[in-house]
Amino acid sequence: MIRLTSFLLLSLTLLGWSGLAQTGDRPNIILIFSDDHALRAVSAYGDALIETPGIDRIAHEGMLFRHATVTNSICGPSRAALLTGKFSHVNGKFTNGGLFDGSQSTLPKYLQAHGYETAIIGKWHLGSEPTGFDHWDILRGQGEYFQPTFISARGEAVFGGYATDVIGRKTIDWIERQRAGDKPFFLMSQHKAPHREWFPPLRHLNLYADTVFPEPESLFDTYQGRASGAAQQEMTLARHFTDRDLKFLPDEAELAVRPDDTRREAGWRNMVSRLTPGQRQAYRDAFEQRNRPLVEGTLSGGDRVRHIYQRYMQDYLAVVTAMDENIGRLLDYLDESGLAANTIVIYTSDQGFYLGEHGWYDKRWMYEESLHAPLLVRWPGVTAPGSETSALIQNIDIAPTLLDAVGAPVPEDMQGESFTPFLRGGEPAGWRDAIYYHYYEGPPAVHAVPRHYGVRSARYKLIHYYDLGEWELFDLERDPDEMQSVYGDPDYRDVQAGMLERLQALRSRYGDN
Repeated sequence: MIRLTSFLLLSLTLLGWSGLAQTGDRPNIILIFSDDHALRAVSAYGDALIETPGIDRIAHEGMLFRHATVTNSICGPSRAALLTGKFSHVNGKFTNGGLFDGSQSTLPKYLQAHGYETAIIGKWHLGSEPTGFDHWDILRGQGEYFQPTFISARGEAVFGGYATDVIGRKTIDWIERQRAGDKPFFLMSQHKAPHREWFPPLRHLNLYADTVFPEPESLFDTYQGRASGAAQQEMTLARHFTDRDLKFLPDEAELAVRPDDTRREAGWRNMVSRLTPGQRQAYRDAFEQRNRPLVEGTLSGGDRVRHIYQRYMQDYLAVVTAMDENIGRLLDYLDESGLAANTIVIYTSDQGFYLGEHGWYDKRWMYEESLHAPLLVRWPGVTAPGSETSALIQNIDIAPTLLDAVGAPVPEDMQGESFTPFLRGGEPAGWRDAIYYHYYEGPPAVHAVPRHYGVRSARYKLIHYYDLGEWELFDLERDPDEMQSVYGDPDYRDVQAGMLERLQALRSRYGDN
């Protein structure tokens, strides 16, 4: 793998150097990116709640990564890590607040320098205007599920229909009609789905209405045996799931945003106001009966939590199904257009998500469900169909991997590593044996998850909640659900010492001081 400093690479580009830009059949790249997609909602990973044939096809025809992890499990910072190949403390995007610094070097800029046409369509969620893209057409802010507003270099425009379908159509339309066509292309197709508040399309309002989904064993977690933050968070189905999440829609007279609305309340009113009167009525018809036990107060305790869990799964998974359909259409188009044979297709998400595990929804924690993101890669003629790896991968590895895959220099200051050897059927010598994580939003930020950093090896995980002055150590082989910390346990004295040493080494290596 070639590595050059960012300064040298950009200097050579300005002098007209383009490496392999004029030689060979460099592959196109399509990176399909979703928001908050849990592994249990991807059937290729097994033990899934639903079937996802579109996404699964990428795994069946390529490689599935069992341990693809993020460096900071929250939307904006995860996107910044992917674009830059760097941790939050280096790329400057620590939380969802503030703007991403678009002046810094990013994957699309390096690919442009290597002769690629670049585009991004869909959810951006980094505040600043996209840079490094020849074409950009992005959702405004978080985006709306119905009649979404898109921003492009031409200004703002509202598009009728369901956001997932609109993004799917725009993605294919750019490939088919809008790109120049004389260059290889890099396209980021980024879905809003399945982000909260999980609005299904009308065609799927009742798709899972009669399905009873299995409950996770930790649905009624008591949070004993762990650091205090696990009990103090604000993301439980029992106490923090809202009427908005359950689709109790406001009356027409209450749709206008009020001066005293919080940002979240204003976003909710805007979301519902995008529904046409007919769409709002369809939602009320679909959910009124399912919500009746909550309205009448006939459920309490565990029965109420179970009911909310099923309602949550019905909506979340219907949203995933709609996204999977659009991914399947994109793959079909690539086949029909003859582009599939020379196009790398990647599917991943900005992080994982809790589907009732520990009684939670949302993400943020270094616990397994939110630390892991789906990652599937199809590279025809290079990656063996149906292959997989359990190597420890991070989202900062995607940028150097794609540069390496197309023969472009990998900047020396990227902190990720290229995993192309895995895609080619090999296994690189000296691949990492542990990953580093750091989450920076803490109380009073939404969901009240304490700030923490940590290290995960193949078997163990060490987490430091530095504002609390507390630690957790998990033996993932004996305790895969992370229910009992063994930090301070004499039987794990040597393991603890080794993990503490490993953590300090990674903090030093990555410069997180």
